[in-house]
Amino acid sequence: MNIRRLPGLAFAVALLVAAWNPAVVRGDKNQDAPRPQPDADTIALVQMVDASIVAQPTVSAADTTQGDLAIKWESAHFIKGQNGAYIPFTVSFDPSSIRSSNVALYIRAVEKGQLSATAVALTPAAAGSKPKNAPAPRKYAWDNVHFLPKPADGRITRAVALPAGEYELFVAVKERSPASQAVTATPPITAASRSGLLRHAVTAPDFATAGLQTSSVILATGVQSVSGQLSPSEQEANPYVFGPMRILPSRDGRFAKNAELQVLFWVYGATALAGGKPDVTIDFDFYVRQPDGSDKYFNKTKPQELNANTLPAEFNVAAGHQLPGSLIVGLMPFPLGDYRLEIKVTDKPSGKVVTQNVAFTVTG
Repeated sequence: MNIRRLPGLAFAVALLVAAWNPAVVRGDKNQDAPRPQPDADTIALVQMVDASIVAQPTVSAADTTQGDLAIKWESAHFIKGQNGAYIPFTVSFDPSSIRSSNVALYIRAVEKGQLSATAVALTPAAAGSKPKNAPAPRKYAWDNVHFLPKPADGRITRAVALPAGEYELFVAVKERSPASQAVTATPPITAASRSGLLRHAVTAPDFATAGLQTSSVILATGVQSVSGQLSPSEQEANPYVFGPMRILPSRDGRFAKNAELQVLFWVYGATALAGGKPDVTIDFDFYVRQPDGSDKYFNKTKPQELNANTLPAEFNVAAGHQLPGSLIVGLMPFPLGDYRLEIKVTDKPSGKVVTQNVAFTVTG
């Protein structure tokens, strides 16, 4: 097989060691950052989410949508952040259903166990009834609004940062009003103002537990270098930028035969030996899907060794540096079809093993 590292092991590690923290610190500032004066579109989206919680104060068994704009959950990745999980995700909608050139996006995450209390707090008191005692404070695990140009392909990628746990994630999109401005009155959502809401259950992994773990495996169409520090708004719009590295995730896991399969993930909990260096081996085995639905072994790559001999001198697991696994494989030797990549990570000092599987398709 034509195999390369991504984009050179020492280079990739150096990028991530130097640049990881700025991308995830923004999640810690979600609640404390100054909030702009809400405009009519923001209030309308908040109202829509509030009403959805009151109507259904439990986690949905499956994705649910409402409104005249159908929003679809496409993908998400779970990566270790400073205080939990950093979760870049992508949603999509039909761009032709939005008539304005700009949209308002509102994202809220509510802990599963807080949905009922939140619904009570959001329910208006009936006329003539006594005021509710000590309503739950409206502080959510994530609560943010964005204003952005309508995406030509209808896809929006953003990220949330959440402590380990189960959540209901609300993603609401509305076409921007012609003259949206700060208001004090509560505006209605009119038929002329198209909007939609997606509810999606999210479980944030507990990356703080001891033991060998990995992030989600990202299948990418490319990895680019980024020069300069992104502004906070630029970082929010580009959640797959980690310092000087931009990952371009595959939209659907489908790769042309003349393309390359690029794989990237992070390994957590590796044993720190002398100088903080790990001793980890990563095996990549490929299986092809058979007509009967079974998988047949196809090929494998040379194991990736991550240790004192292959890592940069400054790399130190004990200092919190995150260990990346990576691979680039040319797909010319792969017949057309569906494949499963099995990734086995072995921490040699402890003997612990963790396995991840990811599917992809080679097309003509």
